[in-house]
Amino acid sequence: MPLVSFAGAPTRDAIGRLHDGGVLCMPTVGARRHAEKMAEWGVDAVIAQGGEGGGHTGVIPTSLLLPQVVDAVGGTIPVLGAGGFHDGRGLVAALAWGADGVAMGTRFLLTQESRVPEHVKRLYLQASVTDTVVTRAIDGAPQRVIRTPVVDRLESASPVTRLPRALRSALRFRNLTGTSAGDLLREGLSMRRNQDLTWSQLVMAANAPMLTKATLVDGRPEVGILPAGQGVGVMDELPTVEALMARIMADATETLARLCG
Repeated sequence: MPLVSFAGAPTRDAIGRLHDGGVLCMPTVGARRHAEKMAEWGVDAVIAQGGEGGGHTGVIPTSLLLPQVVDAVGGTIPVLGAGGFHDGRGLVAALAWGADGVAMGTRFLLTQESRVPEHVKRLYLQASVTDTVVTRAIDGAPQRVIRTPVVDRLESASPVTRLPRALRSALRFRNLTGTSAGDLLREGLSMRRNQDLTWSQLVMAANAPMLTKATLVDGRPEVGILPAGQGVGVMDELPTVEALMARIMADATETLARLCG
């Protein structure tokens, strides 16, 4: 059965439309109250992502968030843990906290099958556990990325210079996607009402997908961003997905045997 996974919370109406089309819905949450609301709205599962996670993320560590979400909605819907998971020991820890499994973004990004350009993967492998930063300068929402000169420029830009730069980037994004000016304006006004963004943050939010695409698809890290969880700092190779899964299962089995012995 098809499944859609949201980085943020979908609307109640969107969940209903997905279900009407035979599609399961699994949003990512960063707080207990968000999980409770999503369960009330009828989602089929949730991913509880702690602050260690990459991309848009919250402030609660996985070790605190995951048990809270399990206590709130576990047993009603499946709960997956995310944020810092990369091996079998982490899988066992998540199961001990009551989760049904784990979701791993950065770990699967750094595999041989990942379509991210190889030279970009190498940049990820060079990062340490202290080389990521959570910034609001990209689109107004907290987002964990690898610190780069691009991110530093975005964070240090003044309001006077940030808006023109964001507008130029948004126009390039519009040309790339074929989005009409009217659609951009309507989406922007809706985001401004719902998220309390400044105008520069609003334009950057519309532009953010292009920044991610520039790096992860086009292979141009000098103009894009590198979303990454803190776990990137303990990853130093590019296994196949098959080898990674086998290693995770072997590590988990060994860890359980040690705990039970």
